[in-house]
Amino acid sequence: MQLTVLGCYGPYPVAGESCSGYLLQDEETTVLLDCGNGVLSQLLYYCEPANLDAIILSHLHSDHIGDIKILRYMLLNMPTNQSLTVYAPSEPTKEFELIPYKHCLQVKPLSTTTKIKLGRMYFSFTAGVHSVPSYIATVEMNGKKLVYSGDTEYFDGLNDVVKGADLFLCEANYLRQDIEKGHANHLAAFQAAQAAAAGGVKRLVLTHHHPDRNPLQALAEAQQVFPPTELARTGSVYFL
Repeated sequence: MQLTVLGCYGPYPVAGESCSGYLLQDEETTVLLDCGNGVLSQLLYYCEPANLDAIILSHLHSDHIGDIKILRYMLLNMPTNQSLTVYAPSEPTKEFELIPYKHCLQVKPLSTTTKIKLGRMYFSFTAGVHSVPSYIATVEMNGKKLVYSGDTEYFDGLNDVVKGADLFLCEANYLRQDIEKGHANHLAAFQAAQAAAAGGVKRLVLTHHHPDRNPLQALAEAQQVFPPTELARTGSVYFL
């Protein structure tokens, strides 16, 4: 299983970068996790959108779904009997109802009971804590485990969700100082690292970088707790 970072900023990108988007591939399956603004242009370096097997959206904030409405125009060229499935939380309802488009995009609701098998990849979901319904995705294949946090603040049980993960792709929009000020809805770098350490994660990759900060600040904060921490960069590739 190969993970390619297509975008790693939020809630908006810095110049030349994109918001959240991650491509999962093996020899037979291609899945897009989140599709934030700027992700489509990065995706085209690796595959044609019509060749995606599915898109999974962690939640329906614009920095995670912004390019869905652009993607659909490209998909209009697909044969009329072909449709790409998007799995997404059903709330906010107005955002969910905007996803389907003509013959080329269909949407299915995503929840904690959703189980998806795509090729050899098995997906399951855990509710995060965010301002809208947001889901942590666990992907398992051939004994390997990838966990993608989506957007969430720290909650009891996060350590168990990431337990034994070979790679934990985790948002770190905040620093410790933000948590101390009472900021909510996102993780700080040290909290991502604490969960990784408690869960016995092999590798932590920080993403959803705050555009007004140098990501190296988050890296330094996390590595004090969990040394095998890295920063997601657009174009970075990870193999599991």
